Amino acid sequence: MSEVVEHLRRDTWIYICIAGYSLVCVAILLMTGHWEQSSHANYLVQWPLLFLYFFPMMAIAVDLAYAIMRFGHGRTRAYRHFFGRRRLSRMLSGMSLLMALMIFQGSFTSLKNMLPILAGGFQYDRLHADIDRIIHLGNDPWLLLYRIADNQWILSVAEWNYSVFWFSLCFAGLFFVATSPRADAIRGRYMFMFMFVWVVCGNVLAGLFLSAGPIYYGTVTGDEARFSALAAFLSGGQAYDFQQYLWTLYEKGVAGFGSGISAFPSVHVGLITMNALFLAERGRWWAAAGAAYVLLIMASSVYLGWHYAIDGYVSAVLTIVAHCILKAFSAKRRGRVGSVGLASPVLHSSG
Repeated sequence: MSEVVEHLRRDTWIYICIAGYSLVCVAILLMTGHWEQSSHANYLVQWPLLFLYFFPMMAIAVDLAYAIMRFGHGRTRAYRHFFGRRRLSRMLSGMSLLMALMIFQGSFTSLKNMLPILAGGFQYDRLHADIDRIIHLGNDPWLLLYRIADNQWILSVAEWNYSVFWFSLCFAGLFFVATSPRADAIRGRYMFMFMFVWVVCGNVLAGLFLSAGPIYYGTVTGDEARFSALAAFLSGGQAYDFQQYLWTLYEKGVAGFGSGISAFPSVHVGLITMNALFLAERGRWWAAAGAAYVLLIMASSVYLGWHYAIDGYVSAVLTIVAHCILKAFSAKRRGRVGSVGLASPVLHSSG
C-alpha cells in the first residue's frame, strides 16, 4: 500500500493539471449558461469499461503468455515478477490516474463542444482549404489522393485503421505508460505531452482558428461544389455515418461521447506523432515505423474528409517541437539532479 501511495504522490502534478483544466471547463460552462454541452457523464461507462476491465485483462493475458513461452521452468519466478508488489502497485496507481483522465477527457469534449459558441461559428474553412491548394501547387490534396485511391476497398481499410486501429494504439499506449513500471523513465514526459496535444491543439488553437473540415465545407461556407465529390464518395461509409452523427449533435446543441467538431489542428495526427516520437527513442527501426504510420494517418485524415492537409502538418510540427523542448528540459533537469547526487557524499564526508 505504501508503494501505491508513493506513486500517487509522484503523480500529484498530473492530478493538479487535470483539476485545474476541469475547473476552467466548468467555469466556462457555467458562465456561458451552456451546461448542456458538458460531456463528463458520457464517459462514465465506456472509459471505466476500457481502462478498468478490457486493458487490464489484456495486460494480464499478455504477461501470462510471455511467461509461459519465455521462461519455461522459471515460470513461478516470472509470475512473481509480473504480479509482484512493484508491478501491482504501479497498476493500481496507474488505474487511479486513468480514472482522473476520464474527467480530463470529459472536460476536453465539453470545451470542444463549446468552441463554435465561443468562436462564433466555423470561420476558417475557406482559408484553410485555400492554403491547402496553394501549398500543393494549385491542387486540392484530397483530389491528389483520390487519383490513386478511388476505391471502396481502400476506403474500408482506411476507415478501420483511422478509427479502430489508431484508437487501439494510442490508448493502449496510454494504459501501458500509466500502469507499467517499465515506462517509469518516460511517464512524466508522456503524460505532459498527452495533455499538451489535447489542450493546446484540440482546444486552444482549434478555438482560435476554428474550422469544421472538408466534409462539412459546403454546409459552413455555402460552397457545396468544392468537396461534393468527396462527400459522394464517402457517403454510406463508416466515417461518413459518424460525421453525420457529430453534425446532428451539433445542430441539436447537445453533447455526446466523442462529440464536438473542429478540424485545425488535428488531434488524431498529434497523438500518433507523440507516440511515434517516444517509439523513436527505442531505436532507428521504431522511428521509421512510427514515421510511416504518422504519414498514413495524415493522409487518411484528408482522404476521409475529416481534415485539411495543413491540420496534420501543423499538428505534427507543434508536437515535434514541444517533444524536443520537453526532452531537452528533462535531460537538463536530470543532469542537475545527478550533479547534486554525486556531490552529496563529498559534502557529507567533509562535514
